[in-house]
Amino acid sequence: MNFLQEIFTQLEAAPDTTILQELRDGRIVLITGSELLEQVRKAQSFLAAQRLKKGDRCALLAHNGIRWVAMDLAIMAEGLIVVPLYARQAPEEIVVMMKDCAPALICCGDAELRDGIVENWGEAPPQFVFDEIFVGAGGPTATVELADSDAVTIIYTSGTSGEAKGVVLNAGNVAHMLGCTSGRLDLLMENRAGQDRVFHYLPFCFAGSWIMLLTCLLRSSLLTLNTDLGRLAKDMRAAAPDYFLNVPALLERMRKAVDEQLGKTGGVALTIYSHAKRASLRKQAGQGGSIRLGIWVGLARTLVFPTIRKKMIGSNLKALICGSAPLNVETQLYFMMLGIPVLQCYGLTETTAICTMDDPQQIEPGRVGPAISGIEMKLGENDEIVVRGPNIFPGYWKRPEETAKALREGWFHTGDQGEVNEAGNWSIVGRIKSLIILGSGHNIAPEPIEDELLRNLAGAQQVVLTGNGRGYLSAIVTGDVSREEVQVAVDSVNSHLPHYKQVRAFHIHAEPFSIDNGLLTANGKLKRDLIAARLQAQIEEMYGVKQAS
Repeated sequence: MNFLQEIFTQLEAAPDTTILQELRDGRIVLITGSELLEQVRKAQSFLAAQRLKKGDRCALLAHNGIRWVAMDLAIMAEGLIVVPLYARQAPEEIVVMMKDCAPALICCGDAELRDGIVENWGEAPPQFVFDEIFVGAGGPTATVELADSDAVTIIYTSGTSGEAKGVVLNAGNVAHMLGCTSGRLDLLMENRAGQDRVFHYLPFCFAGSWIMLLTCLLRSSLLTLNTDLGRLAKDMRAAAPDYFLNVPALLERMRKAVDEQLGKTGGVALTIYSHAKRASLRKQAGQGGSIRLGIWVGLARTLVFPTIRKKMIGSNLKALICGSAPLNVETQLYFMMLGIPVLQCYGLTETTAICTMDDPQQIEPGRVGPAISGIEMKLGENDEIVVRGPNIFPGYWKRPEETAKALREGWFHTGDQGEVNEAGNWSIVGRIKSLIILGSGHNIAPEPIEDELLRNLAGAQQVVLTGNGRGYLSAIVTGDVSREEVQVAVDSVNSHLPHYKQVRAFHIHAEPFSIDNGLLTANGKLKRDLIAARLQAQIEEMYGVKQAS
């Protein structure tokens, strides 16, 4: 039985159980196991009428929702390859990906998304919106036979240093990953009977988000979908989840929001909270603490932290799960101080989203956990993490040269620098391609320095280091900050760095880098090469080079 058949079996076994719920426009839209299967059948009937053949690509362009889930399952059940695309991305960028994978059919969530494709691709293949797809009657639920080697999806990478590539994932990749994720969640939930309650806001077109979706379906969890990021905090509390998947940026915002709210409220709660935070920081730094500080922590755990947890996320939370980018250890420790474990994951689209996952019973702050079951990880040249196992993708779509570069002698070269300790827990240092090589020959991973500067600048949005081939490092800082504030932060960070890692100049760029201005990828990563090209004049000025007029 393949993973898709297992999901359908679980849905059939829970016909009256609510599996998904959308929080949309202030309303809750519920769907049971049998109702979701009926939606899948309708989509399958529509696809069957298009007379597509096994292995054809079907583009899926829609925002998260129940019908996205049904469409995804139906496409795979018909033996087609689903190509999920990010609905918030610029239509011209989406069209480039579509042209690359040559879909036989384009399924859009609404007419606006379809119109964006048509306007940018006059010869686009047939396009249909969900209202056209989910109108007919459904036939029997059926799945084609899927061998482990059969491709089920092509997920386009974010393309930080060039054009996005289509990552092919097969049925064997997905099946192995679902076993690993479900096993970790069993540990977290201590094999508790009944439904897991899971909240979800990240786009399903990203590999980690999609794997979480499939894992929830396999476990018959109650998955609550946020459809409006402006209501994220309210929806999070309403869902009262046991756990949910996060990106570091949200956890940072949650942490800052608590500080700001308590700062406005003041009073005894702020006093207890401030003293408890200070005591926790001392303990984390290995400085110990007095009995008096210990009393403040005890008071906070009794009087303040439970209220923060309840207002922030609800009372059921067992853990936060975090991936996609490095999480500041201070943020992880902050949530642990509140009594909320943060489980980290590390992986890439090419590794079916995950290489490592924290063991809920043995979390080591600042690290991303041990390798998942059944895979091998080691350090290669320049401490690059290389991986092999059943989670490794078979290759990039129609890019044999790129595939050969990434997959060598059975090992996938991640492009990430890492480090592993004696306990087998990994930490991620930075990207190999992000390495800055100064004129002196020193190799510097910029991410740790950027993160520390950002933590010291409350109004900053991003920090990007430059310095390849130069005599020293410089920083580009975005956001609402003054030169004086940046200088204070730079001086503080420089004070404990060796001379070659110190930042000697900086430029403040008021407009943050974003997806809309083309300087962030679809999942929020910096497009360093484009940033350097667009801000070339400002960078040259930091190195005392005048531009020709």
